[in-house]
Amino acid sequence: MTAPDARRPDPGTWLLDRLDAREQALTCQITQTQAEIDTLTALVGELSEQVEHLRISRKTLLSLAEEDPAPAEPPPVIPDHPAYQQILTIFGEVGESLRARDLALAMDLPLTPNGIQNLRAKLKRLVSRGILIETEPGLFTQPRP
Repeated sequence: MTAPDARRPDPGTWLLDRLDAREQALTCQITQTQAEIDTLTALVGELSEQVEHLRISRKTLLSLAEEDPAPAEPPPVIPDHPAYQQILTIFGEVGESLRARDLALAMDLPLTPNGIQNLRAKLKRLVSRGILIETEPGLFTQPRP
């Protein structure tokens, strides 16, 4: 009888060892792939959050743009007296600053101290209503748009 060859491994053991090695390699590959999946899943979550913040910002900006602007101030009310209409007409024609005396001349009014003072009071009333501005004491002009 021949003695079993000690150099040759048992075929069943050899196959089982190969299966174990392959299983360990695949298990290691699964662990690495799962770690990569976890990293990518976290990255996708962060990117999704950033995209959602951008969408919210866009939505907020668009809603602000669609809102009505702050209510505009009502236009100043011009007094009913025809002298005020005449004053504003002269300011519109001249297009520069005027003093009460210059305005009295343009309106063909008498240059009496009382007449100039009354005209100055009208100019001050127009200033208080925001229709004219007084750039320096006694010098009146229309505000620029």
